[in-house]
Amino acid sequence: MKIHSLKNIDAIVGTLLTAGLPRPSPSNVDLSAEARILLIRPGGIGDAALLVPAVLALKKQFPSCRIDVLAERRNARVFDLCPAVGRVDCYDRGTTLLQVLRRRYDVIIDTEQWHRLSAVVARLIRSEMKIGFGTNERRRMFSHAVDYRHDRYEMDSFLDLLAPLGVAPTPPEEPFLTVPEEAGDEAVRLLHRLEDRPFVALFPGASIAERRWGGERFRELAAALAQQGRAVVVVGGPEDREVGDFIVEGLAEGLNLAGRTSLAGSAAILQQAQLLVAGDSGVLHIAVGLGVPTVSLFGPGIAAKWAPRGARHRVINKQFDCSPCTRFGTTPPCPINGRCIADISVAEVLLAVQDLRAEDDRKE
Repeated sequence: MKIHSLKNIDAIVGTLLTAGLPRPSPSNVDLSAEARILLIRPGGIGDAALLVPAVLALKKQFPSCRIDVLAERRNARVFDLCPAVGRVDCYDRGTTLLQVLRRRYDVIIDTEQWHRLSAVVARLIRSEMKIGFGTNERRRMFSHAVDYRHDRYEMDSFLDLLAPLGVAPTPPEEPFLTVPEEAGDEAVRLLHRLEDRPFVALFPGASIAERRWGGERFRELAAALAQQGRAVVVVGGPEDREVGDFIVEGLAEGLNLAGRTSLAGSAAILQQAQLLVAGDSGVLHIAVGLGVPTVSLFGPGIAAKWAPRGARHRVINKQFDCSPCTRFGTTPPCPINGRCIADISVAEVLLAVQDLRAEDDRKE
């Protein structure tokens, strides 16, 4: 089912269900003994990657607990990069959702920020505690509703959900994602042509067109990096394969691996990169989770909420008066043809790459 169709269903059916279902009774549970916790994570790859620190914080405070995740098919594989997760199910597989609804958990944490259907699912699954963001009428579905802000880094917002369990919101040390050994072996095979040469990873994709910098600019950037003696590797999914070929065309040290790996395989490739250049995307957040330096390009998305933090990251944002315009995953049609991204020059990105590499060289 298309994402926009799900949002329309959520607005109608979700609103009716959250109004009709009774509120759960406030309660607390003892997690000192072995307990079962379910995290519900709809949405894309980026949300899932930035949720992992909350999973690790739970496991650290309650080592004997079992943590399951109810995700979507489009983001479920992210949790292959988190050994602390016990089981991953997909709520957009009907029979699987029915099985999950029959289970019992001690705690359910719905990590969705706005839409209502996941809150309804949290309400229907048997549990003592139900925690989630109280951003609208979905608040009624939880025994413990948590405030949410657009100007707070998303990783920190997810950690806020652990407050009712007494878990302090301490940011993790990077890296917080773990690449499976077999994926690392796959990366070694795919990168063999570079003969261990350092490389810059490029991700030209994004979930919506308004966040894409464009193949022409990435191609120009790749050529400039090649002139500096840097190898370039394009990563992404099958939908990025064609633009990846275009970006590395004619480059002796250019490699297009888009669509040739699993998500874990792409993570293993990123782990070997000197840095990643990407727009506001799930791949960007995976790189952050792997401790890889990044240069990120922002426009419609809320940088305060999504942009990587720290000295090893550079964020380019033209700060247009009309941006950011995205709210709760919805970006309106742009009357100026996405100038907030289009006006970012190749020279600006190249300068950020050079600055980041110079800083890393000084530390080495």
